Amino acid sequence: MTDPTAVDTWRGRIAGPCRDVCEAPAFSLAVFAVILFNALLLGIETYSGLSAEYSALLTTTERFCVIAFTLEMLIRLGAHADRPKAFFRDPWNVFDLLVVSSAFIPFLRENTTLLRLLRLARVLRTARFMPQLRILLVAVGRSLPGTVSFLFVGALIVYVYAMIGWISFSGHDPQHYGSIGRAGLTLFLLMTLEGLGDAVHEGLAISPFSILFYASYVLLASFVLVNVLIGVVLNALEEAREMEEESEREEQRALLAATRTAPDAADELLLRIAAVRSALDDMEAQLGPVHVPPAPLPGTDASAPAAHASAGAR
Repeated sequence: MTDPTAVDTWRGRIAGPCRDVCEAPAFSLAVFAVILFNALLLGIETYSGLSAEYSALLTTTERFCVIAFTLEMLIRLGAHADRPKAFFRDPWNVFDLLVVSSAFIPFLRENTTLLRLLRLARVLRTARFMPQLRILLVAVGRSLPGTVSFLFVGALIVYVYAMIGWISFSGHDPQHYGSIGRAGLTLFLLMTLEGLGDAVHEGLAISPFSILFYASYVLLASFVLVNVLIGVVLNALEEAREMEEESEREEQRALLAATRTAPDAADELLLRIAAVRSALDDMEAQLGPVHVPPAPLPGTDASAPAAHASAGAR
């Protein structure tokens, strides 16, 4: 029967050096450079002349990129040898593993279109090395439910106004309001305020009350709805930033748990101090530096410094 202690020791011997390599800045820079180089290769392949002339070189460099990405994933897997579940708890690790391993799936390698799309997905791996970009991508994903609701409300507003426009203007302007489809397309284009002046002039020639139709529509579609969408995205961005900070704290706790059997109170205190320091840095960035006067020493009069200052002024 295998000794669990021996297994843990073996995993720790693998995880330690691999973790040191993963945390090295040179490793991140090298992987980031390979990703950018791979993106450059994808761009070169779109030129038929260059692709045909340097076909052998492009194939060799593509294999080099695959080997480099495979080694990277092996090192990252080795860094989590003592805590394999932590590797799969990180969505970016799972995404990287799927993208890299797809190059070895037989039926995907035979499908040129799918293979190019999967190679293009490697470019998104740059988010691992750019925290702000990673936060933005997570925010976009978290804002999708709110965006779907926004699209539903926007479509409802366009449909209602398209019906009103068809009833009011179809007889005089069939080119833009001859059917519900044309009216909806016209109003959808007016969301960008492009051609709004011409539409208002044509509407005033039909009825002076058309200004109320266009003014209310522009107010709802171009201002209220857009501000609602901005609010949804900003809220998702704040949630993504909090998730990123929590993920970093969880990673630190996992590292402490891997290096010792149980983290002591000092480790927990250090984590809390780091979290408070990060929160204070964010507050100072928003409010500016805050100057707090020194507290008086015990047994001294708090008004003494002020009295000395006024005496000096006299």
